[in-house]
Amino acid sequence: MLKYLAPKTIKPPFARYSHGVEIPAGKRLVLCSGQLGIGPDDTVPEDAGAQTELCFKNIAAILSEAGLTLNDTVRINAFVTGREHLQAYMDVRNRLFSDPAPASTLMIVSGFARPEFKVEVEVLAAG
Repeated sequence: MLKYLAPKTIKPPFARYSHGVEIPAGKRLVLCSGQLGIGPDDTVPEDAGAQTELCFKNIAAILSEAGLTLNDTVRINAFVTGREHLQAYMDVRNRLFSDPAPASTLMIVSGFARPEFKVEVEVLAAG
């Protein structure tokens, strides 16, 4: 059983995420490389929300290879190329992950390998 950490001595999370998640001994860990909003046919949607959907769809496929699902995610690191993409990313994340939510970091970066990419997501899962 995962233990979600929420110390009363620090400010509660700003959004739907946990400050920490303790993984018990004996759990397998799966680390996913950062996934971009690109489909198997090389299409990249213009919309940051649609790119986020593809990022998590790709992550779900990777986790499935290990017998896990998005529900096994304990940590999310996400990157967007502008403040204007934060809400679209958070809307998708909040829909896909219920409470208690994974630990999470969201950063604004200057760009990715190709200019059309607006979102990249990597996760750590335990199962």
